Amino acid sequence: GLIFVWFPRILTMTHILLIKIIIRREKDRERAQSRSGNKGKAGSKDDGLTPEQRRERDAKALQEKAAKKAAQAAAGGNTAGGAGGSKNKK
Repeated sequence: GLIFVWFPRILTMTHILLIKIIIRREKDRERAQSRSGNKGKAGSKDDGLTPEQRRERDAKALQEKAAKKAAQAAAGGNTAGGAGGSKNKK
């Protein structure tokens, strides 16, 4: 008789735990989706550019970044931790 009395209680507790887990997962999914939704809009393919134009824009940005980094290295302002970090190592 005790098995039939306790079984519904255990089953109910299990259902409550599962429901809590499911609700938490759904909230986490919604939060992650809202975060990625904001990032996706900024870099989405709806920017009105063709794939070729997008490649040219990205290549130009990379060239500018490389030129800026080279200028900093030539000026002696290399604080990125490349060679400077190895001086402190023993």
